[in-house]
Amino acid sequence: MAPLTAPARHNLPRPGTGFVGRERDLSDLLRLLDSSRCVTLSGTDGMGKTRLALRLAEQSTVSFPDGVWMAELTDARTTLEVYARVCAAVGVVEEPGQPLAATVTEALRDRRLLLVLDACEHVAEEVVEVGEALLSACPAVSILLTSEDPIRLTGGTVWRVTPMALPLPARKGPPPDPSGSEAVRLFLDRARTRDPRFSVSREELETVTELCDMAGGIPLGIEVLGASAPDAGPRTLARSLRAYLDSPAARPGPGQAVSRIQMLPLVLDFVYGELPETERTLLRRLSVFRGWDLELAEQVCADEALPESSILDLVTSLLNRSLITVTGEFEGRVRYRMPEAVRRFAHARLAAEGEAELFQERLLERMMVLVEDLGQKLESSRSMPWSERESGRQRVIAEYDTLRSLLRWSLDHGAAEPGLRLCVSLVAHWVSHQCYAEGAQWMDRLLESDESAKAASRARALVGRAQLARVQRAHALALALGEEGLRLCREAGDDVFVRTALNLLALVEVRDRVPDQAAVRVEEALRLCREAGDLWGEAIALGTRAALVAQQGDHPTADQHYNAALTLLRGIDHRWGVGVTLMGQACTAEASGDLLTADRCYREALDTQRLIGAAAEEARCLAGIGRVAHALGSTGQAYDYLSEGLLLSHSTGQRADAARALTAIARVAFAAGLREPACRLVGAAASARQRLGLSTHPAPWPFGGTEDTRRRRRHLVNWWERGRGLSLSEAVREGERLVEEGRRPQPRRGAQSQARRPQRGRGTRQGPPPAPESVTPEQLLTRRELEVARLVSRGESNPEIARTLFITPSTAARHVANINRKMGFHSRTQIASWLRLHGTSD
Repeated sequence: MAPLTAPARHNLPRPGTGFVGRERDLSDLLRLLDSSRCVTLSGTDGMGKTRLALRLAEQSTVSFPDGVWMAELTDARTTLEVYARVCAAVGVVEEPGQPLAATVTEALRDRRLLLVLDACEHVAEEVVEVGEALLSACPAVSILLTSEDPIRLTGGTVWRVTPMALPLPARKGPPPDPSGSEAVRLFLDRARTRDPRFSVSREELETVTELCDMAGGIPLGIEVLGASAPDAGPRTLARSLRAYLDSPAARPGPGQAVSRIQMLPLVLDFVYGELPETERTLLRRLSVFRGWDLELAEQVCADEALPESSILDLVTSLLNRSLITVTGEFEGRVRYRMPEAVRRFAHARLAAEGEAELFQERLLERMMVLVEDLGQKLESSRSMPWSERESGRQRVIAEYDTLRSLLRWSLDHGAAEPGLRLCVSLVAHWVSHQCYAEGAQWMDRLLESDESAKAASRARALVGRAQLARVQRAHALALALGEEGLRLCREAGDDVFVRTALNLLALVEVRDRVPDQAAVRVEEALRLCREAGDLWGEAIALGTRAALVAQQGDHPTADQHYNAALTLLRGIDHRWGVGVTLMGQACTAEASGDLLTADRCYREALDTQRLIGAAAEEARCLAGIGRVAHALGSTGQAYDYLSEGLLLSHSTGQRADAARALTAIARVAFAAGLREPACRLVGAAASARQRLGLSTHPAPWPFGGTEDTRRRRRHLVNWWERGRGLSLSEAVREGERLVEEGRRPQPRRGAQSQARRPQRGRGTRQGPPPAPESVTPEQLLTRRELEVARLVSRGESNPEIARTLFITPSTAARHVANINRKMGFHSRTQIASWLRLHGTSD
């Protein structure tokens, strides 16, 4: 088990209020998680399942070295949606052309982590399907569920979350102290959160106990009553609540009784009735959101009856009353959310007032502006700082739960037109954040609806869906949808999407190697974009033209077209476009043998992909730099970049990219004389590609031409075939061991083997090491080595570095050894002194 000082790896939200009570439950559940791989916290609305799960997860981080990750499933309805949220939570990136379920399962196969799935009651069957798949395929994954109804997975345990404990009178002895019970403590904590000066006498403690009992011991009911206590005082509050519960409005039918667990709706109704009318109005209207900030609340909820200037004070009051919570900040704006039990209660009141449709449509209108603004920014030819475009991307992420709820509302209400409009603008989000499958599912369901045939956005939606099909590598579908979308856009005179469709179809045809048709498309797209002044579209067309002529063998012309596209994209500061284009240019240069251009483009693309947070593309750039370094004879540098790229591809679930990195590492090792492990690694990579349905070469590719005798070639084939039995995770571990071995000086062999050994180039030091004052750490070290060196200069040990950077101690040791090798150092003190000399240490 990791030491207690290990930094937490998690995405758990920070609650806006403290956790009170449940000490015994928490202790028992921690032990239960050690013995059971699946635990379901089950209980009614407001029972505190989510808060208990969060607290349990927080205290479990030391038991799960690969992290504790939470996915919220309130609005999920399909298996794919569950996988998509798990994927986002654990940092796995969707693989083009591969089922999302397989990508997630393979990525988690050897990780020891806790997955928290919250609010599973609406998608119970799908959660069972996903949970069973993960538990069977991933032996070190544990799952914690919350659900109103029990969900039982194989070997799992259901824990019924009960009402909070109240003071229990003793048969003998003095009466218990009410302040010691968890229910009373929660009440007082929320009251003092509202007003730190709040205090109660001994007699009032008895009244507080009575209030907790009237709330049925349900935590949410206790919280909202506690937050109301500073205004009225416990006695007045208890008297009012008792009168309400005795009123006809709160009484059940004849012969019926209200159980403790049914008290929450009555308590919420009571608290709601005590609110000023303006607060009741705002609470109802806020129920259309899944999360919001003040600006959104003002834009959607304000009208003549609720002036915009009053929204801030009303939101603050609702927050003080524990009816809404703070979830964090985005761009300096506080984000709010309503507990789901409160949201459902408030939305029922909104419907009763006849305003549900009105405010859902107002929210839809506002969200439409937001996502259309994103689409325009990401495909705009207007010069603007990248930070402005990136802000739009991040804003959509912040509002994505609300956007999902609107897509579902559109689907459920047969509102195909607004749903398709949302989808068209969200295509940019789905493509740039690689959420293809979820976007495709939403678009397919809306396009299949009866109402979509008459939707004005249908033509654009077909083009957008074709874009998703292209990045999913479903080229036949992309061509069919794109052709239909292009025809409809031409008929409607939609010049913008005519250009988009032409660029899309040209890209697909280049990929499918249909050069004549692709050339016609790209030239028309280029002409139309130039006539319209569409710099973004022109840059895409130039990049496609570059790929087309490179495919035909004209690499110098391809380089010219790539440079022209980059000039346009840099002129409008479009970093995402620059990154994509640079990677295309780098791949073309590498294929043509222009290694210096390839190295420059991969390195610049690497900086760009890191800036925009595209982990899968970052890994591809690292691997590209490593391949080029090997081709240039820089063995040490090749190992550095290929190893880092391999680990990043594997951690993000990119199996094909991991297989390619394994093959590249094997080539480096084979050239250095490590023939047997290199052949095993290539065999494992070929097996991984075959499992993905990708093309493979026969054994012992790529080393088939290196041996003249049948006996030696048979050795290569045997090693290669042995590697095919490795899983991808085993191959990645073997690849790391091979990198470690490759870094060590190899024993000298006879003259014949020395003659076969390739000459070392730059990147493998032959002469004396550089003087510390002559070279800076930034000039000599890779990004990861520089991070390690800085931590060494702070006095951290290898295990401490490993925990800080989320790598293994052996990997940390390897980086330290590599720094020493490059500089000729023999101690960590020398590394620290070198960094201080150049002002690089933290």
